[in-house]
Amino acid sequence: MTKEKIDRINALARKSKTPEGLTPEEKAEQKALREEYIADFRRSTLAALGRIDIRNEDGSIEPLIKQ
Repeated sequence: MTKEKIDRINALARKSKTPEGLTPEEKAEQKALREEYIADFRRSTLAALGRIDIRNEDGSIEPLIKQ
């Protein structure tokens, strides 16, 4: 996700708290940007967790996330 998109998410969040609120088009844009942000967050978190190995008490090593 680019910095511009994150800035746009924040701008829409600030505008939604004002008395004028968001237009229906802006609400749809906000929803789409949030979904994209969450999907990107999940991808990067799963990738990070996929690089972690656990050492068991018996000395064996297994991945945290089993493929």
